[in-house]
Amino acid sequence: MTGVADAGGTPSGPRPDHVQSLVRGLAVIRAFDAEHPEQTLSDVARATDLTRAAARRFLLTLADLGYVRTDGRLFALTPRVLELGYSYLSSMGLPEIAMPHLESLVGRVRESVSVSVLDGPDVVYVARVPTSRIMTVTITIGTRFPAYATSMGRVLLAALPAPELDASLAQRRPEALTDRTLADPSGLRAELDRVRADGFCVVDQELEAGLRSIAVPVRDRSGRVVAAANVSTHATRASTEQLRDDVLHLGLDGLR
Repeated sequence: MTGVADAGGTPSGPRPDHVQSLVRGLAVIRAFDAEHPEQTLSDVARATDLTRAAARRFLLTLADLGYVRTDGRLFALTPRVLELGYSYLSSMGLPEIAMPHLESLVGRVRESVSVSVLDGPDVVYVARVPTSRIMTVTITIGTRFPAYATSMGRVLLAALPAPELDASLAQRRPEALTDRTLADPSGLRAELDRVRADGFCVVDQELEAGLRSIAVPVRDRSGRVVAAANVSTHATRASTEQLRDDVLHLGLDGLR
């Protein structure tokens, strides 16, 4: 890793105060995921483009700190890693404030409700009250999806100033995730204009077949959009018209 990202997400040269060892240590943590929960030293070195010696030092340091466990051959993250994400959630205060509203809304619409924030080209889930599982992938706090193909993502993208929107869209080229995905850049921008004007967004089976959702922006006291909230359902349970006419007015618009 030879550079860092500036505020717009564009790689740039290392700053004088850039701590390369911290970058590499975080890369080691990110090397573990659902597909690779346990890895050998060689696996981690390969995934992070580190030498085996460097990967070993980072892994053993993380093990000393309690973030990694090992049986001598395989390495895996420990629950202590959750502290890193919890620190962010605690500093936001948003999940604690949102949860009572989400639980109340779930009681009215009988569908899953979530809150997410924008991180570059992705939405990241920070609060969720599920009902039944309607996706092939399990959604938990920290789950990421491409913003362009989600209702919450489009609400968040639509709220960005033009330069930030350009930077976010430049980080990931839209691609067809289903046969309904809006992947044309000009069409996507036109849709974001409509979302900005309407104040909500409905996405019909663009992220995954059978999944429909409606999202609204969540604003702070100054009126700035800081997150998005959505209600998601299976396509057999609610039409797009029902999402707009019923779900929106059953309380989702109250989160705006």
